[in-house]
Amino acid sequence: MNVKWGFIGAGFVATKAVAPAVHRASNATLAAVASQDRKRAQALAPQKIYERYEDLLADPHIDAVYINLANHQHCQWTVAALSAGKHVLCEKPLALNYSQSKMMADAATQYNRVIVEALWNQWHPRFVRIVELVKGGDIGALKAIDSSFCFPAQIDKNYRLEPTMGGGSLLDVGVYQTHLWSALNHGEPEFIIDSVTQNIGLTGVDLTTKIDGQLANGVKIRALTSFEKPESQELLISGELATIECLGGDAFTSWKKPSLLRIGENIEEFAPVDPYGFMIENFSNFISDEPAQIPTIEQSLYVAKLLDQIRDFNK
Repeated sequence: MNVKWGFIGAGFVATKAVAPAVHRASNATLAAVASQDRKRAQALAPQKIYERYEDLLADPHIDAVYINLANHQHCQWTVAALSAGKHVLCEKPLALNYSQSKMMADAATQYNRVIVEALWNQWHPRFVRIVELVKGGDIGALKAIDSSFCFPAQIDKNYRLEPTMGGGSLLDVGVYQTHLWSALNHGEPEFIIDSVTQNIGLTGVDLTTKIDGQLANGVKIRALTSFEKPESQELLISGELATIECLGGDAFTSWKKPSLLRIGENIEEFAPVDPYGFMIENFSNFISDEPAQIPTIEQSLYVAKLLDQIRDFNK
């Protein structure tokens, strides 16, 4: 089946990565884009352009919708797409909080459609290998996960600085790290927080968040997110027998370049790949009842709970 995609929004990620991934996929077509900016929509090279999101959702030829809007718009337009009978791939974070995420998941169940959070890095072979090693017991029992995702952001007049629009570093880059906790642990272990330290900017969003705690299964967690610290993407996973470490400063965003993984004393190399392409191909296969790998909505709901818990810790 060739899945006909419709994009709601024509932002940076859609333009740079997701639209090209659809065009390259053997099982997908970019049938339409809905955007208030026609010039930006044209840059994605769709077959059709809509100015109104509702018109795209009313198109009976669209099978799946990719939501590429600001965080505060994810819930509204995901539910609208699901109710219109479309499967949905929604940009991260899935929503502003657990309540909205649950509403979206319930809508997917009600309308018998699939919803997936677009955590593109989870389709990278290195990420897949990490999960395989940890769940396979190759490093012994999991003991600790240390991670950081920081960069000095240039985001003036950007939704990432607006609290009501879902701004802040935790929702932006903390999502990658909390999803990793979920992917590496069986079930949904309770998170016991020791401390959350934040630097809140003038607009009211967290520019930096530092998290220390442990999961109920004993796995210690240390994580750092920031829009103001020097660029850093680090990941160190400790087990009873060995450690796993992403080398090269691209722990969460390796894209079209070689990447490295240290396992104990050995280093594995990964060829340049496009995980966005794997994401589109797997999602398209999944809704076509073909073999595919996608993260579950339960993982996204668990992560939404974790993010709520972290944000509310000092209140």
